Amino acid sequence: MGCLVSTPADTVGSRRRPGNIGEVSVFVPGLRIPNPVDFPESLGDHLPKSLLERLSAYRTRIVVMAAQEAPTITRTRRKSATQHGGSTLADLLQALEDYLPVVLGLVKDASPLQHKVQFVWVNQEDEEEETAMFSAWYEVLSVLHLMATLALSQANLVLLPRTSSDGHQPKVSEESRKSSIDLFLKAAGYLDCAVRNILPQFPAELRRVLPVDLAEGNLRALCLQALGQAVDIQLGLAIDSSKATLAVKRRLACEMVKCWQQAQDNIMNLPLTNGWGDKHKLFIKWKYIEAKATAYYYHGLILDEGNTEKSHCMAVAALQAADEFLKESKKACEAFSAAVPISRNPPLWGTMKFLMEKIPKDTSSKVRINKDLYTYEKIMETAPTLPDFALALKPDDYQLPVVDPSWNDEAINKGANKLKG
Repeated sequence: MGCLVSTPADTVGSRRRPGNIGEVSVFVPGLRIPNPVDFPESLGDHLPKSLLERLSAYRTRIVVMAAQEAPTITRTRRKSATQHGGSTLADLLQALEDYLPVVLGLVKDASPLQHKVQFVWVNQEDEEEETAMFSAWYEVLSVLHLMATLALSQANLVLLPRTSSDGHQPKVSEESRKSSIDLFLKAAGYLDCAVRNILPQFPAELRRVLPVDLAEGNLRALCLQALGQAVDIQLGLAIDSSKATLAVKRRLACEMVKCWQQAQDNIMNLPLTNGWGDKHKLFIKWKYIEAKATAYYYHGLILDEGNTEKSHCMAVAALQAADEFLKESKKACEAFSAAVPISRNPPLWGTMKFLMEKIPKDTSSKVRINKDLYTYEKIMETAPTLPDFALALKPDDYQLPVVDPSWNDEAINKGANKLKG
């Protein structure tokens, strides 16, 4: 049960360093790409030819599709979003879902076959270009991670604003926003399953040498990122709804802060040193600051509904905090966009389009109205503590599929038992 880390120059899958990844609504590190595996060579003495051919066919399809998709997934364009891009991602996701029940047979009943095949995947955020392990659980973990990044990539495509038929500002339809929430929860479900059910299968020595792409902190950060962006979309829908109260909007904004804070806590100490990793950290930092601006804004509006001098003073302090975080978020956004690989922000829409206009305006108004009542020192008091709400949104309850029935063959069980003996 060994691990080999290498950086060969001549491989089917290789790490790509794009200079520009286009417009980004949802940041996804480049795809981890699988390299070919010779199942007959490793398992020819233990499995029937038909099963070896199925394993080979399913995985070869993924190797080819992932290698083709990787260059395009990091250069998002609206053209790919509206034509073939979304369906290509969906096809690759389906290929992975078809492969999982078959490859899970290698770990069925703690079979020793799980240590017979060396699986190789190209990393994106780790210092090493690729990681190879004699571990079928490493293969399963890598598959789930790729499924999650594909779902996040699909969410990015549907959240890129489209030019409307009436020629007005590009926007994201309500249908697309609701569709993105489903994709975020699906991605979070894959990652949550990886943390809860797959990582515990690794002995301590193997967990220590997993690439940083698959480190627990990174998996948790990606999961929380997906939840945070789903809550952001929920808030945008609430802002557009006449039925949503200020209390509902504040709660969603505070939940969003919690998601991004926990994501930052999970990722900040990971050795993410190359371009993708640095940019990933900057994305989470930017979204965390942006979420705090949003939460302080709605908290300030609710505090301002109070009838006491203290509540009005706290409201002004909260709104000023929102304004400061908004200014800081603009700088964080610029730092993220400028980091290699360079990216662009799509035209403003949703929550931030609304708040970019409202926060400076409402803050200026409240300070001007209250300037005769409160001293500068009172207004500049420390911003009030944000309310603490439990996260209402949960990842999809994704369960690993049942092992493919082809593994029930008696001859297969005999082959595995010989290894145990």
